[in-house]
Amino acid sequence: MKNAFTVVELLLVIVIIAILAGITFPIYGRLVESGRAASCISNLRQLGIALNLYLNDHNATMPVLAAARTSTSQDVAVIDNTLNSYANNAAVFACPSDRLGLANATGTSYYWNSALNGQHVSNLNFLTIGELSRIPILSDKQGFHLYTQNKVNILYADGHATKDLQFYTSP
Repeated sequence: MKNAFTVVELLLVIVIIAILAGITFPIYGRLVESGRAASCISNLRQLGIALNLYLNDHNATMPVLAAARTSTSQDVAVIDNTLNSYANNAAVFACPSDRLGLANATGTSYYWNSALNGQHVSNLNFLTIGELSRIPILSDKQGFHLYTQNKVNILYADGHATKDLQFYTSP
């Protein structure tokens, strides 16, 4: 008598592998996207450090920048061409989850809060909010982060970056 697998046993093994793969692939996708979202938050923190270096050189006065531009061919002051000499790596201007290619087309994946233009750091004000931990400076241009609740990462004036929208919360 030969020790061999029957067709039913082989089919059963294939079905079990398919079920396990069906369970594993979505979890893997979420893990990869969570990693990209964390890398994006790291990019925002690094841009916050670059902004602080800029502020040290410019009497603690926020730069006057457009929120964004539609193309890198436009000669407009935005974060990527203003903070590029203060950032260690040009890759920090691109969110890893930016599959639309906004960073390639416009120079960055992030919006600048142009309401802060020209304000001195000691008197920052946004929508009558003066608390630095609630004043957004930079945010993702799109809801890049599919598996996070708000889908957008934000850098606040106190230097922390998070996926949570915090300037509408009560003090």
